[in-house]
Amino acid sequence: MLNRISKFKFLFKLIIFIPLIFYFGKRSYIAFDEGFYALQARWILDKGNWTIPLWWDEYVLDRTIGLQFLIAKSQDFFGRNIFSAYLPTTVASILMLFITYKLHEEFFNKKYAIISPLILSTTYLWFDYSHLATQDIIYSCLVTIGILSLVKIKNKHNKFYILLFGIWIGLAFMMKTFLVFVPLISLVPYFFIKKNLLLSKFFWIGLLIGFIPYLFWTFSINPYLEKNIIFYLVEKFNFLSNKTNFTNPFYYYFWNIPATFLPWSFFAIIGTICNIYQSKEKKYILTFFPLILILILSIFSTKTPYYTLQISSIFSLNAYVGIKYLFNSKRYSQIVLFVTSKIIPLFIFALTFIYYFFLKNTVNFNSKENTFLILGLLFFGLSWSLIKHKNSFKEILIILIIGPYLLTSLLLQSGLFTDRSRELREKMEYLSSLDIVKNQTIKVDKSGIKNSLSQSKIIRISLLTPKLGEGLENINQLKKSELAWTTDLNKIKNNDNFFELIYENNILKPWKLILRK
Repeated sequence: MLNRISKFKFLFKLIIFIPLIFYFGKRSYIAFDEGFYALQARWILDKGNWTIPLWWDEYVLDRTIGLQFLIAKSQDFFGRNIFSAYLPTTVASILMLFITYKLHEEFFNKKYAIISPLILSTTYLWFDYSHLATQDIIYSCLVTIGILSLVKIKNKHNKFYILLFGIWIGLAFMMKTFLVFVPLISLVPYFFIKKNLLLSKFFWIGLLIGFIPYLFWTFSINPYLEKNIIFYLVEKFNFLSNKTNFTNPFYYYFWNIPATFLPWSFFAIIGTICNIYQSKEKKYILTFFPLILILILSIFSTKTPYYTLQISSIFSLNAYVGIKYLFNSKRYSQIVLFVTSKIIPLFIFALTFIYYFFLKNTVNFNSKENTFLILGLLFFGLSWSLIKHKNSFKEILIILIIGPYLLTSLLLQSGLFTDRSRELREKMEYLSSLDIVKNQTIKVDKSGIKNSLSQSKIIRISLLTPKLGEGLENINQLKKSELAWTTDLNKIKNNDNFFELIYENNILKPWKLILRK
């Protein structure tokens, strides 16, 4: 009987994450960055070039081919469909949740260990990027593996975890190159506890194993280049170190992190502070590590929300600590109960009311998306309004989780986080059904890629083009009866005898489909 109950609990822990992880409806890409990587993966399969990242027929040497390789391999094994393209991210998301669960067990105990991964999976930033075909979740998962392996190293006999701590570094470098040094530097205080780690031969063996994919790729790509690929990667790092479109002020993360880690930001901040007074192992990992990492990222010129994904598991653990501290505190529990059960639900209900009556018609959401969004917000507000002073801590935890869980589950199943270019997808599905387009190769006039808007559109259009052809310098290179995407309407109008406009639409603008007569 006890075995059956234990198996049921284990099964429940798996099933509970399905609505947060898996979506089986129609999907579509955004252009940057996932569409860019997915298009590069498509060219890997189309051209059989598994070595050099491409942009049409040009080399892209400012990044590794790690993610594109994974997407292409996934589609090679499981079919060339969009679900397969998201599979590397999905697998990394599941693994990251499991590692967060194990970290909770390590730092606290098995009791309520499911809460930390549930907090993580309902955090806005993590939830958003766990449904993007980018390398950010994969990289963050590798960092979290590094943290777990470091915590697991109790002595020199823990050879597996010492080896694992070395392996993740090279694999993470293959994903995000020099960004891997940020968590490593942030862990320096903790290395004083694990003094013998860097002296272990298993660490260096692991480091070598982890760098094998990068070294293999380096030796494969170098014959095609004027200089070693590392110099191109350094150039990209130097570019990001200087002023760019993503340059933000020093205080950027001080507002961005609380915003992107909603709805658990406040609890995570309190938990981070509480852990300062814990044992060395806890405070070095749970407090000093994220604070040092944020400081380093704040000094760096380029600042983006997804850079902090690598500490999202730690923040989830801290959020649990914050919840436990505040709701069990004689000093703060009353005010926390009032805010969470009265103020926040009232704010959510007001926000839902304003959206439904004033903002709904200003966005391009369909009825399903609007319904799921509104229901999710109402369930969130209703759930937290049920928190009472008489509730036990276990009941409070359950109620706190239910609201964000229902909201994020409904948002995922609505398609808002998976079918992100819905209107463009629908237009391309219609276009692909036309007889003149069926089974026809469509080329692209590269001269039309003049700005971020035209580039964004052609990335998504290309991914939804059933038979994508090569890039053209101009439409005059088209042969008779060939189709192409172009933005050069003037040349078409001036050459009516040579070109025919097949299809145009405001959603696809500025791109138009033409035929060479």
